[in-house]
Amino acid sequence: MTASPGRQPSLAISFIPVTVLVALLASSVVLFGDGSSGGPNQIALILAAATGILVGVMHGHPWKALQEGIVHGISLSLGAVIILLTVGALIGSWILAGIVPTMIYYGLSLISPAVFYPSACIICALVSISTGSSWTTAGTVGVALIGIGVAQDLNPGLAAGAVISGAYFGDKMSPLSDTTNLAPAMAGTELFTHIRHMAWTTTPSILIAIVLFALIGMNSAAPADTSSVAQIQAAIAGSFNVGLHLLLPVAFVIALVVGKMPAFPALLIGSLVGCVFAAAFQPQAVLTYAASPDLPAWAGIVKGTWMSLFDGFVLESGNAALDELLSRGGMSSMLTTVWLILSAMMFGAVMETTGMLQRIAASILTAVRGTGSLIAATVLTAIGMNVIASDQYIAIVLPGRMFRAEFARRGLHPKNLSRALEDGGTMTSALVPWNTCGAFMATTLGVATFAYAPYAFFNLLNPIISMIYGFTGFTIAKIDAE
Repeated sequence: MTASPGRQPSLAISFIPVTVLVALLASSVVLFGDGSSGGPNQIALILAAATGILVGVMHGHPWKALQEGIVHGISLSLGAVIILLTVGALIGSWILAGIVPTMIYYGLSLISPAVFYPSACIICALVSISTGSSWTTAGTVGVALIGIGVAQDLNPGLAAGAVISGAYFGDKMSPLSDTTNLAPAMAGTELFTHIRHMAWTTTPSILIAIVLFALIGMNSAAPADTSSVAQIQAAIAGSFNVGLHLLLPVAFVIALVVGKMPAFPALLIGSLVGCVFAAAFQPQAVLTYAASPDLPAWAGIVKGTWMSLFDGFVLESGNAALDELLSRGGMSSMLTTVWLILSAMMFGAVMETTGMLQRIAASILTAVRGTGSLIAATVLTAIGMNVIASDQYIAIVLPGRMFRAEFARRGLHPKNLSRALEDGGTMTSALVPWNTCGAFMATTLGVATFAYAPYAFFNLLNPIISMIYGFTGFTIAKIDAE
């Protein structure tokens, strides 16, 4: 996306929409608390975008150009929106099919509270590095792990932080990941050169995170008693036909993604497989959910599985904790998040179309002196783009375009730039509530962004370690060193 033909606002003017956004978002949190993402944040983003439009018009940017920029910006998020809706369908059908309940049932037996947090992180890391997708990981095994944590009366923010830390480790290091391919393309280096160079910052970050999760787990007070866990397992067994065969769809979807099938068709197929498993192995649960005794059994099963895709599943087992845990999913459950994403992309598009985004980013270069400050500027700009533009792809693309020439001018290998882009852009995207990734994780895992962000240790540590390397010169490669 390029700026429209109008004049580029000054740096001070460019910060006006950002200031308005920060003030409105802060007010939203104060007034509405955890419910701020259910509508108030969207209004804040739209009003901030309107402020940006007003500034743009005053600087000669025609409305038509601004409107085209907004449409283009929103279009960039439609791929994420489609995946988001499909994940909602997958969660609904997998709960109805007994897949998620089965994962929780066996997980309660295998993962003890003392090792839950490091185990959740490692499991998600393995799945994510195999699939290359933090979203797929969170929407499948992540949902089940959160359920296990809730059933064991563990801290949901910590549980989500462990899931997200592991999911983003795999997303960052897997050659199947879109951001892992995008960053070296923007920097001008090769994919596996980029991955090898990232290992220097990523490996210590994930190891420290796992150690922190382990220490917290060992030093936490004993959560739920054994009888509470047993009651939840009994309630699951009483509501669903539990069996290891119900884990086959999970392995199937992972195999599809590892086989390089794009996320949308893989998740859609997984959703439909869930419907088939629901009809085959949970017919009574499906008919009860459909609540249509006047229909033939086959029609009731079709209706029930269809409902799970668009409206999720509602469990009435008599166990309040389990009912709350497994009454979720469906495309409709993602609509508020879609609204948040569209509002955020509208604001980011206005900022970029008017040139204000570029003006803010360019000003950062004036403060760059040595290699350390250049690496820090790249990381911080990528973080800032996640906050302002609300999209991790923009957080990689725009700083990549801005700083590529400066890295070359200083004789720094482009793999330094690609690593910094991921350390700042990919890692922090899930920590911003109105970013597409933050909105997705909060909705999918059922834990507010501000609740899990302090515990997403890997995501928090990685940018810091990256900047430390920049100032110390450790692993900073020169062009002539290759």
